[in-house]
Amino acid sequence: MPTPQMQKILGYMRKAVETYDLIQKGDRIAAAVSGGKDSLVMLAALAQLRHFEGMDFQLFAVTVDPRFGGREGDYSAVKALCDELEVPYRIELTDIAQIVFDVRKEPNPCSLCARMRRGALHQLCQELGCNKLALGHNNDDVVETFVMNLFQEGRLGCFAPKNYLTRREITVIRPLCLAPESKVISAAKHSELPVIVSLCPADKHTKRQQIKEWLDSMERSDHGFKERLFGAMCRAELDGWGNFTEKNN
Repeated sequence: MPTPQMQKILGYMRKAVETYDLIQKGDRIAAAVSGGKDSLVMLAALAQLRHFEGMDFQLFAVTVDPRFGGREGDYSAVKALCDELEVPYRIELTDIAQIVFDVRKEPNPCSLCARMRRGALHQLCQELGCNKLALGHNNDDVVETFVMNLFQEGRLGCFAPKNYLTRREITVIRPLCLAPESKVISAAKHSELPVIVSLCPADKHTKRQQIKEWLDSMERSDHGFKERLFGAMCRAELDGWGNFTEKNN
C-alpha cells in the first residue's frame, strides 16, 4: 500500500498523464533510473499506476552507469526495489565519465554527459522494444530549465512534457512534471526508497545548482514565485505546457 506521500505523487502523475496524454494502452515504457530521488519515486509511482483502471502498460527500469572514477556503481538496492515492484531491470555499463572528465576534460561537463546518457537510454529503449522513455524531471526542474535558458542563453524555452524522437521512434515522457520537488523528497523519505548519493565530481557545482538556489531564495521571500513562473509558461503555451492551463480552466 502506497504511503500518503506517494499517494500525492500518484495524484500529480495521473494529472500529468491525463493533461499531456503521456501513456496509452499497450505502451512499453522504459523508466530511466539513476538511483536519485526523482527517478526512484517515478519508478515506484509508475509501478503503482499499472494497477489503476485504464492503465494497461508494461514497465521496465534501465540504468546507464557512467562508471565514475572508472568503477561500476552499486545498484544492488535499486535491483532489490525493482524485484519488489516486479519490474524488469537492466544496467548498461558505459565509459561516459572517463570520456567527459578524463579524455575531453570538459570545463562544463553536464551538457556532454547528458547527451551521451540520452543516447545510451535511447539505444536501450530500442533494444527492449520500448516505445516510450520516462524521465524523472519534477516541476522544479521544469521551472529551473526555463530560467536557465532565459538567463544563460537569452531565450524562452524548456523541455516539453513529452516529445517524439522521429529517428529513434521513441516518445520521451516526464510523468513527474507536475510534482513539486518538496513532494518528491517527502515521498522518497516516507517510502524509504534506496536513494543513491551521486558520485559525479560536478554534483552541486553546476549552473543549474546556482539557478536552483536562486529560485529557492526567491520562493522563501515570495511564496508562490515558482508556481507563478510555471503558470506564465503555461499561459504562453511554451513548448507544449499550455495544455495544463487549457485543461484546468
